[in-house]
Amino acid sequence: MKLRAIKNRYSPTMTPDKELQDLREALKASPDNAYIRRLLINKLRGVPGHETELEREINLLMKREPHDLDLKQALIEVYHKQGKNSACLIIYEELGHPELLNPETRVIIARCYLKDGDHQQAGLLYRSALEDNILLADEELDQVFRQASIYEAEDPDQAFDEATEDDRLLSKPNMNFDDVGGMETVKREIDLKIIQPLQHADLYRSYGKKVGGGILLYGPPGCGKTFIARATAGQINANFISVGLNDILDMWVGNSEKQLASYFDLAREKKPCVLFFDEVDALGAKRSDMKQSAGRNVINQFLAELDGISSNNDGLLIIGATNVPWHLDTAFRRPGRFDRIIFVPPPDAAGREAILKLKVADKPQENIDFAKVAKRTKDFSGADLNAVIDIAVEGILEEAIKTGVPRPITTKDLLRGAEKHRPSTSEWFTTAKNYAMFANKGGLYDDILKYLK
Repeated sequence: MKLRAIKNRYSPTMTPDKELQDLREALKASPDNAYIRRLLINKLRGVPGHETELEREINLLMKREPHDLDLKQALIEVYHKQGKNSACLIIYEELGHPELLNPETRVIIARCYLKDGDHQQAGLLYRSALEDNILLADEELDQVFRQASIYEAEDPDQAFDEATEDDRLLSKPNMNFDDVGGMETVKREIDLKIIQPLQHADLYRSYGKKVGGGILLYGPPGCGKTFIARATAGQINANFISVGLNDILDMWVGNSEKQLASYFDLAREKKPCVLFFDEVDALGAKRSDMKQSAGRNVINQFLAELDGISSNNDGLLIIGATNVPWHLDTAFRRPGRFDRIIFVPPPDAAGREAILKLKVADKPQENIDFAKVAKRTKDFSGADLNAVIDIAVEGILEEAIKTGVPRPITTKDLLRGAEKHRPSTSEWFTTAKNYAMFANKGGLYDDILKYLK
C-alpha cells in the first residue's frame, strides 16, 4: 500500500529534514489524506523551528476533525512556544472536558494562567498535573503553588492563628478624589453608587435603598484600581481595609473561610468602611473550573458574606479589583453583590499629565512640557509612567556620574524614557479584545470595545 510504503521509507539513519520533506511531498500528492497529515504533524512537533508550519497543518486537520483532543493539545503546545498565551487559554476554556488533557498540557495552561495573573487557576492545574506525573515539577509554579496555599490539609487539627486588627491593614486614607488624576467616569460611577448614598442616607432608605454595596473594578494592571479604592475611602472619611490573596488563603481546610469571614466582621465593626479585595478573581474563580471542594467552599463563603445572610452589610462598601474579570464566577455579578462593574482604562491625556506632574513634583525639573509627554504616552498605565520617569532619572544619573554635574529633568529626558518603554497594557488588551468580541454576553465588555475604537 502507498501509506505503508511511506512508513517503510524511513530508516534509523534518515535525517529529520529528509523525513519531513518526504512527508510534505506525500501530502502534496494526496492533500486530503488525514493520516499523512497527522504523520507530518507528529514529526513537526519533534523538530524545533517549524512552529508556523505546524500551526498551519494542525488547523487544516482540525477543520476536518474539530473535536480531536490530541490536535487541540498540539495546538496549545505550538501556541505556547510562540508566546500566544491568550490563544492557549481560549482553547482550554472552550474544551468540554478540560480534565481529559494530558499532564504536560495542563502544565502549559498553568503557565499561561500564571502569565495572565490568575495564580489560583495556575496552582490548581499544576497540582492536578503533578498528581499524574511528578516529573513535571516546575520551580516557578512550585513557588506560586505554595503562596496560593491550596494544598489540602494534612493536619486539620492544627490551631488557627487569628490575625490581630493591627495585622489587617486597617487604616484611614488621607487622600481623596482630588488626588486622582483623570478617571472622571470611574469617579462619577463610584460617587453615584457609594458616596451619594452615604451623604444622603435617610433619603436612600426612604426608597428602600441600602447604604453600601459592591463595585467591581476591572482593567489592565497598573491603572490605579487600588489607588481609586483608597481614595474612595478618603473621600467619605471611612475606614479602609485592603485584603490580598495571601491574607485569605490558608493551607488548612476551613481556615480560608474563617479568615475571609473575620475581615467582613471587622469591616462591619468599623462602619462606614471600604473593604477592598485585590485580585478578587483568585478568591472568586469559576467554580465549574475547580476540582477541589476547598476552593468552592471559599467562593460560597464569599458569596454568603456579600449577601449579608447572617449579618447586616448596611454601611459596608465592598470594592473588588481584577485584571481578568472573565475568570470571575458569574454569581458575583448578581444584583446585590458586585452589581456595578466599572472598566478602569489606562489614564487619558489629562490623566497622564496629572500623574506625571505628581510623580516628578519632588524631583529637580526644568520647564517640562507635560502635555507633550502625555501625548507621546498613549495607552501607558500609571505604572508605565513611573517606569518612564525612572528611565529618565537613570539616564541623568549616568550622565552626572561621568560629568560630576547633576542637572534637572527636562522634557527631552521624559520623551527619551517614553521612547524606550512600551506600554504594558498592550498584551492585556490583546486578551481582552478576544473576550469582548467572542464572549460578551449581556454586553459586559462593551466598554473595552468602545475604548479600542
